Amino acid sequence: MTADINKRNVAVLGATGSVGLSTLDVIRQHPERFSVSGLGGWTNVARIATLSNEFRPKMIGVSDVEESSLHQALPSDLAKNIVPGSAGTERLAQQEAASIVVAGISGSAGLKPIFSALSSGKTVLIANKEPLVMCGELLKEVARKSNAVLLPVDSEHNAVFQCLSEDQQAGVSQSFGVTQGSDRSITKITLTASGGPFLRTPASDLKNVTKTEALRHPIWKMGEKITVDSATLMNKGLEVIEAHHLFQVPYEQIEVVIHPQSIIHSMVQYQDGSILAQMGNPDMRTPIAHALAFPQRIDAGVKPLNFSDICDFSFTKPDFSRYPNLKLAIAACDAGQGATTTVNAANEMAVNAFLQGQISFTDIYKVNAQTLEAAKFTNVQTLDEILECDRLARMSATQFITKVVH
Repeated sequence: MTADINKRNVAVLGATGSVGLSTLDVIRQHPERFSVSGLGGWTNVARIATLSNEFRPKMIGVSDVEESSLHQALPSDLAKNIVPGSAGTERLAQQEAASIVVAGISGSAGLKPIFSALSSGKTVLIANKEPLVMCGELLKEVARKSNAVLLPVDSEHNAVFQCLSEDQQAGVSQSFGVTQGSDRSITKITLTASGGPFLRTPASDLKNVTKTEALRHPIWKMGEKITVDSATLMNKGLEVIEAHHLFQVPYEQIEVVIHPQSIIHSMVQYQDGSILAQMGNPDMRTPIAHALAFPQRIDAGVKPLNFSDICDFSFTKPDFSRYPNLKLAIAACDAGQGATTTVNAANEMAVNAFLQGQISFTDIYKVNAQTLEAAKFTNVQTLDEILECDRLARMSATQFITKVVH
């Protein structure tokens, strides 16, 4: 057994979500390798309390509103470790005891904590797309200055990472991308998409689909927002932007294909014609285990893939008439960081409005497109400028949502 001194302390942000729980499941299987020094939840007090009692972290994040409830739910020796609110989450991301920070906070709320973790020189396992979509270049600049390590956990991007050479992986993890120097060997990155729950639904029927139907993903078990994004394929548009920033590959060399079986998670094509694909059963514990132990391999607790059980293996081009949000996100790529920030902010507002029953499923695209069309972009470069762009986009999206409602 590995001595305790070799253990790596992990702070898990978004610990009560799907990525956080999968991370803790992997850690639970390897107590000799990892310990949990920090847990960040937000409003799910019961689950935060249960996890805190199990892992006994030195820092426990929760929303300001739920701080008192969590105090009452925890024994005094753990309650003293609570760090409430957004400021507490940023402290958790910078926790001195943690060498690894798992960034599993959904949406743009994860942006500042990731900045804090990278600024502190942590190894950051990034699972949420939105920070890279909003300010990928700025995040990488911060990581390079502090010698932080950035490893992708999103299944598609982790799959791409696994298909790279050792030198290319070093370039990505150090925030330089795969094309630094003279390496131009990659000709294409292919991101796969399941197509979501409405792959076979007539496009004319999409206006009337319900929240329950949109949240019934055929393959993955995820949070509500990302599940709706998978139904609209906005998630794949955001992943194109994320892949561009992570791997420093031009947008025109990144494609999306529909692969309903979700066995191949991504592919990398090289100039000699070879295509490398990362495959496995669809389970987030695989990319999480890969990133936690990198460059080693550990058991993720995932059932091995049995090819004799696979009855179908298909690939098709996405139909933009069915998935207009994918086309919109890809179009935003060429317009720059202000456009990608705007699309991301509008989408968060529109998806929330759909989940609240305020707008229809197809109205999500309308709100996103109208917000992007109405936006006036300036040279968005600094974090403050990005956050202001995000704020203005949310205000604009809210206005369009109100028009739809009334």
